[in-house]
Amino acid sequence: MAADHRQSGGAPEAPLRIAMVVPPWLSVPPPGYGGLEQMVAALVDALVRGGHRVTLFGAGRQHGTPADFVSTATHLQFDRLGEALPELAHLARVRQLVSPADFDVVHDHTTIGPLVAGRRAVPTVATVHGNPVGEYGQVLSDTDHGVGLVAISHAQRRANPGLPWVGTVHNAFEARDVPRKSVPSTGPVLWLARFSPDKGPDLAIRACRAAGLPLILAGKCTEPAERRYYEQVVEPMLGPDVRVVLNADRDAALRLLVESRCLIMPIQWEEPFGMVMVEAMATGTPVVALDRGAVPELLRPGRTGLICTEPDELPGALRAVTRIDPAECVAHVAENFSTYRMALGYTAVYRSFLAASVAARDPVRVAGW
Repeated sequence: MAADHRQSGGAPEAPLRIAMVVPPWLSVPPPGYGGLEQMVAALVDALVRGGHRVTLFGAGRQHGTPADFVSTATHLQFDRLGEALPELAHLARVRQLVSPADFDVVHDHTTIGPLVAGRRAVPTVATVHGNPVGEYGQVLSDTDHGVGLVAISHAQRRANPGLPWVGTVHNAFEARDVPRKSVPSTGPVLWLARFSPDKGPDLAIRACRAAGLPLILAGKCTEPAERRYYEQVVEPMLGPDVRVVLNADRDAALRLLVESRCLIMPIQWEEPFGMVMVEAMATGTPVVALDRGAVPELLRPGRTGLICTEPDELPGALRAVTRIDPAECVAHVAENFSTYRMALGYTAVYRSFLAASVAARDPVRVAGW
């Protein structure tokens, strides 16, 4: 992303000074599962390439991005994932460290961040990474009026349109060094997700058996709820036609995608994005998915995958999906989900939100009086 900071009239704009705040659980980028951290790593890389100054606020000692790094805790807090206090302590430290003298905007990716960001002296935009309904929706509905929320899909935004949204920017995937297939594969079907009923691994097993196709279940299985679900629901369904790969790292997951016939996404919830679909298409692997959440925004039916309305349509789609050209999948990601495009989207959100914040603080001066 070449540096090009220009206003609509052609005058140059100053690069932005961005405080990027991630949860304290995982490193950026993550060694394995971690869609949020993967997205932030790609965004930071693209923003720095664009000439902006980015400082990443996280936990632990090492992060693999070109941003400056400020740690709020000596160790990553993954073993306390789900507790409120580690994230609150992290955010309190961030507030102490972020000042208008050093930063123009804060970009927050935490769950609790939108509730406390109003106390910061620097304007905050916050990306909503989950489904903004239920308890999470209640938290977001109490967002401070000085904080702007960014959706990762139009489907996510439609799920709770009353929230203080200030933009929609699709996630992206850095595909420069990704292995790709050149011809359709006749390998096994791949399911790649965390072990949860929302992700439908049981439906994947049933669909592949009905289609007479082998299946690889490559799942994250580290948290207690994931282990219980795997042991109680998935394990009794296993047979010689299903291979299990637990907690694959990034390189292993990409190899599995390249070798697979397709990615199956039999999701049972309103997935707000689904980065794994973009990863699959970037390797030339088509996707067979149920029509939930952001699936219709990410896939092009017949060109990059097949979308099914009901689970009983999945076996036929799994058999037919090899007709899709891998090159179409790769081109679709390059055109619509590049890190360059994501960085441009967020830069536009930052600038428009900052302009609106100035106008709200001093409407007379902005009007030119």
